Amino acid sequence: MTANRHRAPVPDTIAAIATPSGRGGIGVIRVSGAAVPAVLAGVVGRELEPRVATVAAFRGAQGEVLDQGLALYFPAPQSYTGEHVLELHGHGGPAVLRLLLARCVELGARLAQPGEFTQRAFLNGKLDLAQAESVADLIDAATATAARAAARSLSGEFSREIRALVDALVELRMFTEATLDFPEEEFDFLRAADARGKLAAIDARVAGILVRATQGALLRDGLAIVLVGRPNVGKSSLLNQLAGDAVAIVTPLAGTTRDAVRAQVEIHGVPLTIVDTAGLRPTDDPIESLGIARTWDAVARADVSLVLVDVAAGEGVADADVAILDALPAALPRIVVHNKIDVAGVAPAVQTRAATARRDEAPREERHVFLSAKTGAGVDLLRHEILRAAGAHEDMEGAVLARERHLVALRQAQGHVAAAGAHAVAAKPALELMAEDLRAAHTALAAITGEFTADDLLGVIFSRFCIGK
Repeated sequence: MTANRHRAPVPDTIAAIATPSGRGGIGVIRVSGAAVPAVLAGVVGRELEPRVATVAAFRGAQGEVLDQGLALYFPAPQSYTGEHVLELHGHGGPAVLRLLLARCVELGARLAQPGEFTQRAFLNGKLDLAQAESVADLIDAATATAARAAARSLSGEFSREIRALVDALVELRMFTEATLDFPEEEFDFLRAADARGKLAAIDARVAGILVRATQGALLRDGLAIVLVGRPNVGKSSLLNQLAGDAVAIVTPLAGTTRDAVRAQVEIHGVPLTIVDTAGLRPTDDPIESLGIARTWDAVARADVSLVLVDVAAGEGVADADVAILDALPAALPRIVVHNKIDVAGVAPAVQTRAATARRDEAPREERHVFLSAKTGAGVDLLRHEILRAAGAHEDMEGAVLARERHLVALRQAQGHVAAAGAHAVAAKPALELMAEDLRAAHTALAAITGEFTADDLLGVIFSRFCIGK
């Protein structure tokens, strides 16, 4: 835990329904702020032992019973927000929850904004910013692996690693500033402190965290996979095979798929959105043309493309397939999928082949997977290649659930540390520039935990939370 880092606790009291909308066996009202004792007296009518669940009747303004359940009182500062907190655990009907919430407002609370409870926990030093963000990530986690990664971040694992890096930078900044302040001293502070060795160690640690954070970003955001190819090469069959369900219509007729069909899939804890698209071919059909236009829209938003070809046709990668490959964005990772090996009598396999490079590109390689979307043979090979193409690992248990701003900050810090190292090893070390790069790296890393964070960024982060959290 850290001390209050931004301002004194806000004076008003907030209240919200903390359980999802709809009917349920249990519904929770959460209240936080200085007016909690007054709300407690008005709703429960008696004092409660702190942090002990107590059976109580919840009463309205005239003393009438609105509901009955459990009441929990958490006095400041030993609470989630660091303020007085009251939780009323009653029945989960929308009407009774609205009555209870209205009663809390009558007694001095106001309706909470999205994420305002967690924002107060951050402002009052109960969580740092990375931990606060992991609260929302844990709620929104789409896979068990993502949930475990978010739980590790919530426990402070990610923050501790960042703070250790910041401490190392602060130590190095101290020696650098000492050398600048006392240039006449014969004693070389930086050499005595092994500045170059420390910079190399910091650079290695930033790189390691960045790898884990990048993996975590995949767990949090998932991947968009697009299936493209000529008509009747088996795109819909492959979608059904990957999804484990008949989500797309499959017929022998070419051009059956006219619109994008999506399925949510998980591979080794990584959530995927796989998009089946209309077959690409010249056509005068206005409906099919609209489907082809949507295919290219899906390609523009994809993280990985699977380009299907028909191995049973005996053409290999035909000219029409090459035209599709050439039309894909150069930066988009692609896997060439040779489908229908059950018809061609070919064994499942993965091959690396030299791709035909455009005139403005360096030679590159493409991965080719041979499989049968009908029987499933070779599909596991494709799953592995999808993760490889996206830079993911099959073992994601060490990942930390990072957001894009975390990745940007880590990359910025990495760049500044590298620049500081270059200044340190120069024939005539540029200590002023080195000091400035160390300061910039420190600032970038501290923004992850919220030590240096603009208020407008805080507003954006917490506004995306659910109400009541």
